[in-house]
Amino acid sequence: MTFRWGILGASKFAAGHMGPAIHAACGNTLAALATSSAEKATPFVKIAPDIHVFEDYEALLASDAVDAVYIPLPNHLHVPWSVKALEAGKHVLCEKPIALHADQINDVIAARDATGKHAAEALMIAHHSQFKRARDLVHSGAIGTLRHVDAVFTFNNAGDVSNIRHDPSKGGGGLYDIGVYTCSAARIVSGQEPDRITLANLEQEHGVDVYAQFAAQFPSFSMSSMVSMRLAKRQEVVFHGDAGVLKLTCPFNANVFDLAEVSLEDASGQRTLERWPAENHYFKQVENFAATAQTGADYPWPLEQSIGTQRMLDMIFEAGGGQPAQLVGETT
Repeated sequence: MTFRWGILGASKFAAGHMGPAIHAACGNTLAALATSSAEKATPFVKIAPDIHVFEDYEALLASDAVDAVYIPLPNHLHVPWSVKALEAGKHVLCEKPIALHADQINDVIAARDATGKHAAEALMIAHHSQFKRARDLVHSGAIGTLRHVDAVFTFNNAGDVSNIRHDPSKGGGGLYDIGVYTCSAARIVSGQEPDRITLANLEQEHGVDVYAQFAAQFPSFSMSSMVSMRLAKRQEVVFHGDAGVLKLTCPFNANVFDLAEVSLEDASGQRTLERWPAENHYFKQVENFAATAQTGADYPWPLEQSIGTQRMLDMIFEAGGGQPAQLVGETT
């Protein structure tokens, strides 16, 4: 049976990445979109000519022709609309960060468990083969004992003043946008949780962080990371052991920023390289989500894992001078 998706809001990201992935994934179809803008609906109609366009979110949630919803709304709306969608009987895949505080995710988990529907955060990197391979290599001892992780993710949107990432009332800032990835990368590969944040240098503009340098101590290794919305594009994660170094040179925007690859250098200096030139992690995310919703298959990134990353972000904000106030509000 075809798994039918609806999207709440006609975001550019949904039009460029998740909409095409949903419609192309085997056994899945993009059946509905909720937006009051005919102009914004146009790229989705090109993807799926038979798509049903609703003028408001509630109407889409009430439709019997939709099995699951993808939510790419502004960050502060993720929890309330995820809960509403679950209570309407829909499976929910919500963009990251699914919440702005770790304890808010419990509301989504409670709704998930009460309704029996699948709900997850759209952390696409958890579905890419490079992260499974990195995890397997680290845990097999390919780099000896993991002692340190370096993770960097930067881009420069200083000139884009209307970008939602610059709006503190909607959960903007670099940590919520891309800090999710560097924190999750360390947790996915190591399987460990941070004990404490040892450094948090946050620079803000207009109420949102635009540069964040932080360090963390995990049970058996240290981590340093930098994320910024004010530096030239760069991304890399390095896992440094006492017998080797493992590098992911394009960990977050695979085959967009660069080619996804894992580089392993052993103690003798011998280097091996593995590449994934055709893998689309958005496509795999959709297929994995649908499989879990339809058959109960294990999901690579359950909400309980999302709590761990959000808790780490909470710790960074606290160490850096205080976490932003909880944001509430619902708009369409």
